[in-house]
Amino acid sequence: MDDLIDIGANLAHESFEEDLDAVINRAHATGVAQIVVTGSDADSNRRAAELSRAYPGQLHATAGLHPHHADQADADLYAQITASARDGQIVAVGETGLDFFRDLCPRPIQERVFARQLEIAAATGLPVFLHQRDAHDRFIAVLREHRDALGDCVVHCFTADRRALFECLDLDCHIGITGWICDERRGRHLLDMVDSVPAERLMIETDAPYLMPRSIRPKPRTRRNEPMHLPHVLTRLAEARGTAPEALARSTSATARAFFRIAETPAERKVS
Repeated sequence: MDDLIDIGANLAHESFEEDLDAVINRAHATGVAQIVVTGSDADSNRRAAELSRAYPGQLHATAGLHPHHADQADADLYAQITASARDGQIVAVGETGLDFFRDLCPRPIQERVFARQLEIAAATGLPVFLHQRDAHDRFIAVLREHRDALGDCVVHCFTADRRALFECLDLDCHIGITGWICDERRGRHLLDMVDSVPAERLMIETDAPYLMPRSIRPKPRTRRNEPMHLPHVLTRLAEARGTAPEALARSTSATARAFFRIAETPAERKVS
């Protein structure tokens, strides 16, 4: 499978410091042509932008503040995101949203920081890379307040229920599917829902180094997920939608390029 786009990989994570070239080469060998590197705090925002410059055309960056780190928000952080957006260093604002699953940051702070990042996205005209876990009602309420001022939005790593899916679609959101759909323990409900997502709103991602697809055989020796495993997400998603993987690869990549406004990268490109 060629020309896949991983719309969410945390390649700024410390686990990739020693072998990033090899990680990107392995991804390329499995058909992953381009990767959007997720920024989730000041350090990873900076690192993601550096990686996008180091691997032009192959890697692209986002910048935001994950709800787990919302209490780190300050004027400098907001200035960093805004400057990165206006300077063309990033292709989306985020990762931003709400996470009430672990409640690592007080909920009122999460909501305030989420709203502020949506304001930055509206002011700069960039799409938004969204996170939501166990917080759908408040998430959708905050998003609804800002939606008319925003451009495209993607709910990354969608894992919620059917009601949440349709409420996100009703707000004209895109949906990102990860290896969660490959998990027979907790992702089975997605198999009955993903055919409801219009092709022009559907994208795929690994969320590496997290969410290793459990469908991989033989089982990997490491728990670190990589973009090279994106085809496993594609295959399971294609099965659930009753479509050919090749057709789904074409549509998800076309959707990703339109969403993030990124150009196609020649298939033969490879880092040394």
